[in-house]
Amino acid sequence: MSQETPSYGGQAVIEGVMFGGKHINVTAVRRKNQEITFLEVPKSDKSWVIKLRKIPLLRGIVSIIDSSAKGSKHLNYSAESFAEDETEPEEAAKQKEQAKDKKKEEGWSLGMIFGVAVMGILSFLFGKLIFTLVPVFVESYLFGDAFDNYILHNLVEGVIKLILLLVYLTAISQTPVIKRLFQYHGAEHKVISAFEAGEELTVENVQKYSRLHYRCGSSFMMLTIILGVVIYSVVPWSSLTERVLQRIILLPVVIGVSFEVLKATNAVRDVPWLKYLGYPGLWLQLLTTKEPKDDMVEVSIASFNRMRELDAMIEAKGYIDESVSGGVLDPAKG
Repeated sequence: MSQETPSYGGQAVIEGVMFGGKHINVTAVRRKNQEITFLEVPKSDKSWVIKLRKIPLLRGIVSIIDSSAKGSKHLNYSAESFAEDETEPEEAAKQKEQAKDKKKEEGWSLGMIFGVAVMGILSFLFGKLIFTLVPVFVESYLFGDAFDNYILHNLVEGVIKLILLLVYLTAISQTPVIKRLFQYHGAEHKVISAFEAGEELTVENVQKYSRLHYRCGSSFMMLTIILGVVIYSVVPWSSLTERVLQRIILLPVVIGVSFEVLKATNAVRDVPWLKYLGYPGLWLQLLTTKEPKDDMVEVSIASFNRMRELDAMIEAKGYIDESVSGGVLDPAKG
C-alpha cells in the first residue's frame, strides 16, 4: 500500500455497510425489494477534535468515542430500514407518512443530533466499563483467596475476560441477524483490502480477498485485553476497592495504548516476523466476521464507491478537511 493511499474505515450495519471518507460518511443498505438505499452524512469535525486526533494516546480515545457517536446514527438508519421492510405495506406507508409530518415539524435539530451522539458515546462507555469490571468481580470471587500475587490475579482476570468475550461473540453469532451483520463485516474488510491492493472493485475481485483485516475493531478489543493485563500490573493494588478504582482510572490509558499498538501492527503487517503481532486480533475476527455472499459484497462496494464519489465532489468544490487519516474498521464494535 503506497503512502498516498487513504486509510479508510468502515462499520457493518444491519443489512449494509458504512464507510467513513475524508469529508463524508456513507451507509448503503440492501432493502427487502433488493434496492440499495443510502444515508449520506457530511463530516463536521471541530478544529479541536482534529487537533486531538494528531496527539498520540489521546487520538485513540477521541477516535473511538467519535466513531461510536457518529456510528449510532448510521446504525439507527439501518435498523429503521430493516424494521420498515418487516412491517406490512399499509402500516409501513402510514408510519412513513407520520415520520414525514414529524420531520417537517421538528427536523434534525442540533439537539436531536446531539442526543443521538450522546447515546452512542454513553453506550460505548457503559459497555466498556461493564466489560472491564465484571471480570474483576468474577476473578475476585473465584480466586480471591487462592494466591497473593496481584500480577497473577491480573493474568487470571485477563483470561476470564477473554473467555467471556468469546462466549458472548459465539452466542450472538448464532442469531440470524447478527450472523448476517458479521457477513457484512467481512464484506467491508474485503472491499478495504481490495482497494488497498489497487484492485478494481468488482464483486469477483473483492471476493478473492480475506475477510480478516489488521485495522479492525475486533483486533482493538483483543489488544485491550492483552495490554490491559500489562498496564494494570504496573500499579499494585491490595484490595478489591483499589482494584476497581485502578481499572476505572487506567481505562483511558488502556484504550489509548491499544489504539497506538493497533496502528503499529497495521503498519508492519507486511514485514516478516513482525506481522505475527497482529495475529491475536485476526484470530478474534474469525468470530466477528463471516464469509459474505456476492450481494453483500455488492452493497459494500456501492457504499465505498458512493463515499469516494461524494468525497471527490466536495474536494472539487474546494472544501478541504484535515480530519481524515488512520481510519479504524468497525471501531469498538467488531
